[in-house]
Amino acid sequence: MMIKNPQFYTVIIGTELLNGRRQDSHFEVVNAQLVARGWNQKANFVIKDNPRFLEDVFLLIQSDPDSVMFSFGGIGSTPDDYTRQVAATAFTGQGVVRHKEAEEIIIKRLGQRAFPHPIAMADLPAGAKLVANPVNQMPGFQLSDRFFFVPGFPEMAHPMVIAALDTFYPQNRATYSCNFIVNCSEAALIDIMSVLPDDLSLSCLPSSAGGKYTSEM
Repeated sequence: MMIKNPQFYTVIIGTELLNGRRQDSHFEVVNAQLVARGWNQKANFVIKDNPRFLEDVFLLIQSDPDSVMFSFGGIGSTPDDYTRQVAATAFTGQGVVRHKEAEEIIIKRLGQRAFPHPIAMADLPAGAKLVANPVNQMPGFQLSDRFFFVPGFPEMAHPMVIAALDTFYPQNRATYSCNFIVNCSEAALIDIMSVLPDDLSLSCLPSSAGGKYTSEM
């Protein structure tokens, strides 16, 4: 089910991003891809590896009837990979089930090394469809053509997100933007801004240089 007026969310999972051990690259790539297609993000969450908090975030996003989500990380088989189970609880109200196609892919890729731990990556929410991984074939998954779950590794995740956008949300209607730089304070523009039509997106970005106020609209 494709959403006619999608509201895009990203969830980037990883304590290592918040404690400074790694730097995020997902937001910039997803944002650029969406803007190029005429879409915009509604919200971006960068959260630690905490299953209860992750469930709260997923439920918040699910409560938006027009939400489309890209979730990065936590779909592996290590003890801190919570995404598969939490996604099952939040989006289906059930536990994970063994996905036969994912199981076959993992066994084909790893052979006996798939056991006992990597094979757990085939335990997915009921009704999940696979998202192909062009790098090492270990798949992500998606629910309802709206909620996409990909690895945390950028070289894998970014082609998977681009493929999902190309398939389900390739292009919005054309949008146009322009900038006006006005030598005045922000306050001088408030009356004008208050009467603009609702379908016009506007932001005022004030700056001060050399004692003069400049507002960019």
